[in-house]
Amino acid sequence: MIKINEINIDDLTINDDAKKMIIKAKKDEVQTIWDRNDIQGKRCSFCEQGLSCTNCSLGPCRISDKKELGVCGANKDIIVARNFGRAVAAGSASHSDHGRDLVELLYAIANGKTNVYSIRDEEKLKRIAQEIGISIDGLSTLEIAKKVASEFLDDFGMRKETLSFLQRVPKKRLELWEKLGVIPRGIDREVVEMMHRTHMGVDNDMVSLALHASRVALADGYGGSMIGTEVSDIIFGTPTPNKSSVSLGVLKEDQVNILVHGHNPIVSEMVFAATRDPELIELAKSKGAKGINLAGLCCTGNEILMRKGIPMAGNFLMVELTIVTGAADLMIVDYQCIMPSLVTLSSCYHTKFVSTSEKAHFTGATHVEFNYENAAEKAKDVVKLAIEAYTNRDPNKVDIPSGPIEIMTGFSNEAILGALGGTIDPLIDAIKAGKIRGAVGIVGCNNPRYSYPQDYGFINLAKELIKRDILILGTGCSTTAFGKHGLLVPEAADMAGSGLKEICNALGIPPVLHVGSCVDNSRILQLCTILANTLGVDISDLPVAAAAPEWYSEKAEAIGLYAVASGIYTVLGLAPPITGSENFTNLALNGLEDVFGATFAVEADPKEMAELIDKRITEKRKALGLD
Repeated sequence: MIKINEINIDDLTINDDAKKMIIKAKKDEVQTIWDRNDIQGKRCSFCEQGLSCTNCSLGPCRISDKKELGVCGANKDIIVARNFGRAVAAGSASHSDHGRDLVELLYAIANGKTNVYSIRDEEKLKRIAQEIGISIDGLSTLEIAKKVASEFLDDFGMRKETLSFLQRVPKKRLELWEKLGVIPRGIDREVVEMMHRTHMGVDNDMVSLALHASRVALADGYGGSMIGTEVSDIIFGTPTPNKSSVSLGVLKEDQVNILVHGHNPIVSEMVFAATRDPELIELAKSKGAKGINLAGLCCTGNEILMRKGIPMAGNFLMVELTIVTGAADLMIVDYQCIMPSLVTLSSCYHTKFVSTSEKAHFTGATHVEFNYENAAEKAKDVVKLAIEAYTNRDPNKVDIPSGPIEIMTGFSNEAILGALGGTIDPLIDAIKAGKIRGAVGIVGCNNPRYSYPQDYGFINLAKELIKRDILILGTGCSTTAFGKHGLLVPEAADMAGSGLKEICNALGIPPVLHVGSCVDNSRILQLCTILANTLGVDISDLPVAAAAPEWYSEKAEAIGLYAVASGIYTVLGLAPPITGSENFTNLALNGLEDVFGATFAVEADPKEMAELIDKRITEKRKALGLD
């Protein structure tokens, strides 16, 4: 047990590489997210419960037993519902704006406005076009791309009555949404309407606000996020199974180390190409390096891990620690989940910190703006900055934890179906036979406020579930955790129950499948719709669940809500800020079951979380006549 400043390191993380770097950060006298979390201390109880309102200058207002109403007369139910609705709108806007960037890139490709990017999966482009009702007869690839991009761009507006991908949703689910009035009409429309509804004096009914929040979230899940995933595949290639590695040990002391961080593959794909440029590799060697090493962080890392096999250095709580190694020569970022602290931390070492998005500027960073015309050129410029930074590296500050850990990645839905022989039937047969009792999507970020150390929830929940023959689909920050603890290799099947082990061994796959970044939670949604449509049931009838043990962001609130609204039971490791309203909390934990056929649960202990999920899956199997 190691203690620094009376803090037990084992209470912060279960990862050996992280522990080593937290200790080094203390010695180097630099702050990390754990330090700032400790400095913040006890949080405002009003904010934690969702009982504070800053939506207008009548306030700020705080609701308590002594102050039951805000100045405008809003009670705790209204204020909590407003706050939750705005969080869902922000989360949905973030993922959906990511999707919009990719559609605009596809439109630029189709119109010949860029020779930097191209279409790598023409077959998927044609398949998607036909799926959303576009006739492709006699059309060239670029003509099809233009029609697809135009159709998706319309999904963001208000010219259509529904979204392109809602045709994937089971008929029973669509009929339910229509009855409830929550079918999303346009991605931006629903987000804007939520901001309108939560303005003072508009929607002042808790249930009405909750239903529209569901509509906003569904616009993300079946709109922005699903579009983002499918268009990424079209432009950059649909992932297929490949091998890579994970941990801080993927950094190399004798090479120029470049880290890509954020969410959008538009930047990382060009940086990947630049690091393979022979002239730049020779330039690096002329400065004393043996080559150029690229590694990923968070969801941008997941994108190039899935498609290129580029190793993952870490998840959200590991990002700062990559710089603390003293071996990170450059960190290049796009947007989302990027801590402002990284600029200051980089200045404590030799690391160059580069921002690239017009939407995401960082005070003190070097800003090199990427767009679809200049991305290849700018990527080369950025790699040159990394090589220059390498010459300033202080060998005395370098300490890279050993041991990159092998993983298997690249499980798009196409890859999963391909492994099953091109059809979902073998998976259904395995579920009917009880060899796979169900499936769970374990998603989300890290949070230093989680009751347990970093990654504890991910690992222990996954181990408990696979022992019970429950297949895991992982996205986002869970990937690094699963990989470092040996769950993303076929050999991990030895930890699974006999049925799941048999299936994994037959297919040569892990019991935990990496299906992508957090925007790729839409792959899980689509897989559920395929299962439900094949069986002729609703999604809520399936033996499936979702879990976010260590979530922190507004995007996670949107993801959780679109999962529940789709009929997927969802367990959170931390409660969202809604507990100040007993009525709203009861709606989230109980009432939504009667509305959507699924509900939220909150449980920090991963073993108890596994029990809740197991119980749910058992109930659904019995209802289907499978047990």
